[in-house]
This record gives sequence, structure tokens and C-alpha cells, in this order.
Amino acid sequence: MYYVVTGAAGFIGSNIVKALNQRGISNIIAVDDLTQGDKCSNLADCDIADYIDKAVFIEQIADGHFDGAFEAILHQGACSDTMESDGRYMMENNYRYSLSLLEFCLEDEVQYLYASSASVYGGGSVFRESREHEAPLNVYGYSKFQFDQAVRRRLRDARSQVVGFRYFNVYGPREQHKGRMASVAFHHFNQYRDNGKVRLFEGSSGYGNGEQRRDFIFVDDVVSVNLDFLDHPQRSGIFNLGTGRAQTFNELAAATVNACRALEGKPAQPLVDLVAQGTIEYIPFPAQLVGKYQSFTEADVGKLRGAGYNAAFSSVEEGVTRYVADLAKR
Repeated sequence: MYYVVTGAAGFIGSNIVKALNQRGISNIIAVDDLTQGDKCSNLADCDIADYIDKAVFIEQIADGHFDGAFEAILHQGACSDTMESDGRYMMENNYRYSLSLLEFCLEDEVQYLYASSASVYGGGSVFRESREHEAPLNVYGYSKFQFDQAVRRRLRDARSQVVGFRYFNVYGPREQHKGRMASVAFHHFNQYRDNGKVRLFEGSSGYGNGEQRRDFIFVDDVVSVNLDFLDHPQRSGIFNLGTGRAQTFNELAAATVNACRALEGKPAQPLVDLVAQGTIEYIPFPAQLVGKYQSFTEADVGKLRGAGYNAAFSSVEEGVTRYVADLAKR
């Protein structure tokens, strides 16, 4: 029996593959689209049984090629570009593909764990897994929302595990291929290394400079939740996956700078000093993001905790320190 990880060469997918390896599991089928070939570096230190292109994989699923072959599918593959405006592409890639895998797993009684997104909540202020709080602002969020709706319609009759995780702002190792869509922590590290300063947006939507708040979650915590649910196939549903604590972009920037300073043998500095000396600077808020930007996110993790996941989540300061140490080695 095989474990399948889609988006296996991507950010979260490759971290899941590595974590499965650390459990002694290598009977893994890695599914992805390697048109962007440099993503393969994320799998270079991983052990897998086979690699299959995502288009070939879905065709083989439809042909019955894998009936009875899978223990679980951890579906991380998606177009995650929130600025993508091609709705047909987004719905085919994120909705229809996911739906085909869901139908296969329900029919074959295979565990199905998939990546949803906090983008389904749009500009709201309540982040709870309930329909009245869901109003995506872009077609990416809409594609994730519609698939969650499809899951809800099928959960009652499902005879195997189906779990969706609404990822909040994930950061950590193996995201270097994402370019402009990589995490703010990744960009701050590179800005500081290249220019000795980091840039944040000026105030917007009633927030001061750099005071917009997000629920930033370290990728190791995301992987831990996925594997914990994999170990408990009786758990199904749609769950927020964040820390439950919003922190400001200022806090993230200061944590990144101070982690870099520590590696340089320099003491940490408070935010006010970093701003005063120009190490943290503010740039105008982009006009194209007005009305399409989540200035505040904070996962309600009550449902996740109620399902039995009790481990602590890393703070920005803890996670960023570990991440910067990893980036500095590359």
C-alpha cells in the first residue's frame, strides 16, 4: 500500500514527504507538475517509490490503475497564486482535480487529507469553520471554498476519513521556489541579507504602519497536524490550521532581523530602534490590493483542539529563529 503526496515537490508537500521518511515510510508516490524544474531540489533529500506527473496521475486514477493500492492521499497540490485571475484554470486545477481525487478516495475507502485555505474567509473578522463566515475575495479563495462545500455535502455518507485543513500563513523551509508567493519571512530574510533592511506596507484598513496582523504558522506545525490526523483515521471534517494567535508584520520583521543579527553575533534590538535606524522601512500600500487584502487573520482553533490535537504551536519568534537558521545554511 502506498502513500500519495500531491504537490510533493512543493512547499508543504515536500515537508510532508520528508516527515513520512523520518517515520521510516518510503513507499510514497510523489505527484506534481515539474514544469518549474527547480522544485525537484525539495525532494533531493527524500526517499520515494515513484514520481508521477499530475496529469498522468489523474488519468490513471480514472482508468482504475490504482484501485486498492493506496493507504492515504495527502493532497497538497494546487495553484496558490492569489493574484491569478484565470478563473477557468483555477477551478480546473484546485476544484475539479481535487474533486476527482475525493471521489476516488470515497469509492476506494482511502484516507484523504487535503489543503484548504484561510482565504475562504475573505475580509471577515471571524475565522470559524462555518458557512456564514465564508466570503472569499478572489478566485483562488473561491476555488478552495467551493471544494470545501463539495466535501461538506459528502461527509455524512463517507466511510473513510476526509479532512480539510484551512492553512493560515505558513512559512518555513522548502519554499524558495515560490518566488513572490513565498512567505513574508522568506522575503524579509533575503531583503536583510541583500540590503540590510526589510520593507513593510504602510498602514491600511485602520491599521498603522506594519500593524496588519496575520496568523503565521511554522510549516513543522502544519506537518505535525497532518500526520496526527493521519494516525487517527476516525477524525473527519474541515479544520482551521493556524496558531490561534495573530501577530503583526512588525513582529515578524523584528523577529527575522534579530534572528539574522544573532547569527552575526549582534544583540537583538527592539522594534522602535529598528524603525528609527531604517532597518525596517515602510512602503506605500499597493493600489491593486485595496479591497482584496486580509489585514487581519486569526484562526479559531477550537474545533481542531476539540478533535484531539493538543500540541503547542510555535510563536513567530520561535519559528522564525529556526527558519532563519535553516536559510542561512543554504
